[in-house]
Amino acid sequence: MIKIISQVRANGGTQYVVEHPSKVTGTTMTFSAFVPNHQAGTKLPVLWYLSGLTCTHANVTEKGDFRQACAKHGIIFIAPDTSPRGDEVPDDKDGNYDFGLGAGFYVNATEPPFNQHYHMRDYIEKELPEVVAQTFPVDLKRQSITGHSMGGHGALTIALRNPEQFKSVSAFAPIVAPMQCSWGQKALSGYLGTNPEIWREYDTCALIEDGAKVPDILVDQGTADNFLAEQLGTEHLRTVCENTNQTATIRMQEGYDHSYYFIATFMPEHIAWHADKLSG
Repeated sequence: MIKIISQVRANGGTQYVVEHPSKVTGTTMTFSAFVPNHQAGTKLPVLWYLSGLTCTHANVTEKGDFRQACAKHGIIFIAPDTSPRGDEVPDDKDGNYDFGLGAGFYVNATEPPFNQHYHMRDYIEKELPEVVAQTFPVDLKRQSITGHSMGGHGALTIALRNPEQFKSVSAFAPIVAPMQCSWGQKALSGYLGTNPEIWREYDTCALIEDGAKVPDILVDQGTADNFLAEQLGTEHLRTVCENTNQTATIRMQEGYDHSYYFIATFMPEHIAWHADKLSG
């Protein structure tokens, strides 16, 4: 049963925080939902936002500056958590931030003990849209997806695997080649085992190389991002898109870092970009 934890009026709409029991993860999951003012009976398009390492629904909800743009364009904005949580949910054995709680990497884990709860792929692709549609006036024929860092990885891979489900996809500082960086190698091996062929369906560059395609991609990446060189792999994405004729706008934003100051700066442009695709 869905439980509304809070609701407040803001920027021409209502901001909700919601809990619900998840069959997919076997835990209680939390997400936030911003619903613009609308006429009764109207269904609105939805933009899913996937957060990065260590985040919950709260980071973008409190710091993302998305409400005014979503109200202007009539788009519902949904921000789920980044992993299952609870005392029974296994974490990184060394307590590191890049694996385990807060770091689900939007995969369906197959390796014990993580395979019991870490099914964030199915949660985002299948269960959460159904749960949201039970309570909020979303039009599931008009969905778009975006995300930041680990969440940008999630948004891009989910859209590439499900091009019929999403009208558009964008990302802020995404991890685009997790098979080639330490964050990704740790997560993919820990959740999925050591066979790199299995990892490919969770790697944006590998998916595009293997033939996955979407109509367009928008990526913003800060040049002062301290994770750019070793973890994010933006130039890998540019090269793969050029080699495969995958349409992509990859913007290097001078002087911006990895923080929500960066995300908030370009969030209205991303929402306007998605609004155009959702109305088409």
